[in-house]
Amino acid sequence: MIEARRSLAVLLLAGAALMSVSCGSGEEGGAASAAPVAVTAAASGGFVEQLPGGLRPRWKASEFRTFVPETRGKFSFPPPYNTEAVRITDASDCGGADCVIPVGYSYWRNTNAHENANEMYIFLGLNSQRGGSGPTLFKLDKTTDTITKVGPLFPAVSKFVRATGEGWYFSASRPNKLYLNDGPALLRYDVVSHLFDTVFDVTQVYGSDRYIWQAHSSNDDQVHSATLRVKSTGKNLGCIVFHEATGRFSFFPERGKFDECHIDKSGRYLLLLDNIDGRHDLENIFIDLETGAESVVYDEQGGVGHADLGYGYVIGNDGWNPLPNAIVSWIFSSPVSKGPRVFYGSSWNINRIEHVSHQNAKPSLPMNRQFACGAAADRAPAQNEVLCFRLDGSDDELVVAPVMTDLDAPGGETEYYKAPKGNLDISGRYYIWTANMGGNRMDAFLVKVPAQLLFN
Repeated sequence: MIEARRSLAVLLLAGAALMSVSCGSGEEGGAASAAPVAVTAAASGGFVEQLPGGLRPRWKASEFRTFVPETRGKFSFPPPYNTEAVRITDASDCGGADCVIPVGYSYWRNTNAHENANEMYIFLGLNSQRGGSGPTLFKLDKTTDTITKVGPLFPAVSKFVRATGEGWYFSASRPNKLYLNDGPALLRYDVVSHLFDTVFDVTQVYGSDRYIWQAHSSNDDQVHSATLRVKSTGKNLGCIVFHEATGRFSFFPERGKFDECHIDKSGRYLLLLDNIDGRHDLENIFIDLETGAESVVYDEQGGVGHADLGYGYVIGNDGWNPLPNAIVSWIFSSPVSKGPRVFYGSSWNINRIEHVSHQNAKPSLPMNRQFACGAAADRAPAQNEVLCFRLDGSDDELVVAPVMTDLDAPGGETEYYKAPKGNLDISGRYYIWTANMGGNRMDAFLVKVPAQLLFN
């Protein structure tokens, strides 16, 4: 059965190759004029096709077992993907139980700033109540693709052993530093020396009945944002921004029904998600922290939902777009301006990308010479896949790997946990996500992203 499916996939790949050759330029410059993408090395496999993309038959759990090793280590996805991957976790990490907690989200980086090193650190949550060791550090040797379990990030007596790791993220500029929220404080934790630094604590400024949630940091580690909540009720109050160089806080209170906020990777621009008109869904409030200029994009005007930020721009899902699964961009300017539509699918019944990751954003490249990736899980007969796309409005997508998740399989418990909210590493070379492979447990995987194919 798998050979028949692979034969069909090869035919689809051949058609995709023909389409990619004839692809024209996008709204902000075509592929022919784009500079090479900033990745550490070219990865093999993958293929480019035109949006809205081809649909490949969904593989079964028995088919995954023909190429995914039972223990941690490297492997390759079969045709049509042919990409190289690494299994990070296996049954030994949980005593055979379902303890691997899904990666936190598409905009919280589970891998460190490794671009100038031969090794990459990875952190994952392994549920200590289900046979795991709590938040745990792994290490990838980038020259051999060997994965090593370094061990628990905290001693067994630490309060953090029971933490899921959701909302934690590696620094973009300090290779050993991991950000984690601790009630009212944002901490930086050195995964090698095991020492903590307190970035800020909101208690003295905003009172003892306050805590933070959903923190983000600029790529230079100088500006940080977080949702401010009431400890006793969990109510969202708004967004705080902390400037580390000056020790100064700014507060942006809730205007309607506040959801979250996110500092961009430059540290200059802030995005607030808040349903300020009480209609439909969340509005986007764009704020220039340097000038104080503000713009509002209402949900029905194309405000983004699941999103990630670059340097002065945001990309995210637009639920009001006439195209299915559309991902659009907005530029932080005064007033804010709409950028190109960067992705869309073929059908409202097939969810191709639900969570987009742009943790590979680079300050040295304009938006139209960068790319992002994402994935989704649904019950459609087509295979769910890790997909990448340029941010220039072109109609190319890079097909990287199958997601390997069955929403009806027991592994991962809830559908939210089963969804592949994967994230790109800082180089754009690796994408990490969790999948149940149609079985009774979740495991974590890395795939190498052949992003150079988008820029050939």
